[in-house]
Amino acid sequence: MTDSVVTAPATAAVREVAELMRERNVGSIVLVDDAGEPAAFVTDRDLTLSVLADARDPGDRALDHASLPVVTGTADMELEAAAELMMAHAIRRLPVLDGARLTGIVTLDDLVVRTGDVELAHRLTSDITRAALPGFYFHQRGG
Repeated sequence: MTDSVVTAPATAAVREVAELMRERNVGSIVLVDDAGEPAAFVTDRDLTLSVLADARDPGDRALDHASLPVVTGTADMELEAAAELMMAHAIRRLPVLDGARLTGIVTLDDLVVRTGDVELAHRLTSDITRAALPGFYFHQRGG
């Protein structure tokens, strides 16, 4: 788990979120409400497919292009349970809560590093990536 989670207000514009991703060198940001609780989750992929590809206004609220609901894990969750949750929801990043407080994020890379089992790491990577990007693996190819 990565302890530092990059957050932005739920009212932030797409451009602000994209700039924050670039500055902090991250691929996702948790949008938080006024109480600091996760309101939505926005990834670089969300911005690429929902904003850039559709020529949307970078001044749009990032919340309008974010993933909802926010799927979260708990601080005491076992690695296998986190992986199963990620596969079940086809996500590659899992914000972690301790009660209502955002305490970290588990990424696909974290799972691979933590397992130490090359075969298991490959299966997890493959299963989660296929679940998260089904169109990439199952689209029509050729002419």
